[in-house]
Amino acid sequence: MKKRQRSVSLVMGFVLALSLALPVGAANNLETAANQTAAYLLQTVSTPQTGDIGGEWVVLGLARGEYSVPDSYWTAYLGVLDAHVKSVQGVLSTRKYTEYARVALTLTALGKDPTNVAGYNLLAPLGEFSGVLGQGLNGAVWALLALDAGDYDVPKVSGDQATRERYVQEILRRQGTAGGWSLGAGEPDPDITAMALQALAPYQEQKAVGQAVARGVAWLSDHQLPDGNFSSWDGANAESVAQVILALCRLGIDLEDSRFVKNGHTLLQALLSYQQADGSFRHTQSGDGQGQMATEQAFLALTGAWRAEKGLPDLYTMKKKESDGAHNIVIVPKGEWPTSFKVLFPQLA
Repeated sequence: MKKRQRSVSLVMGFVLALSLALPVGAANNLETAANQTAAYLLQTVSTPQTGDIGGEWVVLGLARGEYSVPDSYWTAYLGVLDAHVKSVQGVLSTRKYTEYARVALTLTALGKDPTNVAGYNLLAPLGEFSGVLGQGLNGAVWALLALDAGDYDVPKVSGDQATRERYVQEILRRQGTAGGWSLGAGEPDPDITAMALQALAPYQEQKAVGQAVARGVAWLSDHQLPDGNFSSWDGANAESVAQVILALCRLGIDLEDSRFVKNGHTLLQALLSYQQADGSFRHTQSGDGQGQMATEQAFLALTGAWRAEKGLPDLYTMKKKESDGAHNIVIVPKGEWPTSFKVLFPQLA
């Protein structure tokens, strides 16, 4: 299927002007929302760092959304990462091995080799089963996602050797009797349930995995709120909806599947109910909580949904690189703004 090219002009820092200036019919709600959030993040994370906020998730979303951003943006991130890895001598963390997984996912999205960053193999810790399991279920989930993203061999270690099958079995072992997963001994949670399903998705042909996935999907459907949202910890929030969207996209389930439409409310509608005019997302409807984290996770979900809509491999499947169907973001200097911007927003001119 030939993918449709699209060119969208985004003015850094003035996303609302962009969205109102788009030609009628030029983009659907998903495309418009994704473009707005991409521009917001390019403004607020102008120099990406290495970290779970303002770092890899932004770079990953921009890369997997196939946005055309200046090469200097990628170069800046890679330079920051290289310097950080050198400064810590390749030890990103001694207890949070998800640090390695997050960086490996991002480097894979950029077409870079995570086994040689400043001379260090950042995949190596993911071969140590007991070290990864120091974070419990979360560790196993993200190790598997990172290894599968580039179809990497599990690194060989001298200690407790991990295998893909060990990680799969660990995730299956931790599934609750009702079908959901929890981070600890508490009640099942939609976020970690969705993440577990993302990790298990490539293994569904195994009978036990297929059954676990079916139970997990049913649990999520049963726990979706009447307005299409999902609730976790402090109530309904954008991040929970975002993770469920990513799970369904990775499992190949349509976002408008009847199991996930409640009273006419879809998952995408629920997610977009948190988006603000500048492209950012609130954590909760009241605006409480970490907005930047909500924005970055929502952006990944929008990117995953966009890829599903275009028939592209999901957010975390990067074995083949697709070069067409890209978003083209053009950063327009203020002096070159079109007349429509100046008419609509004279205060910015």
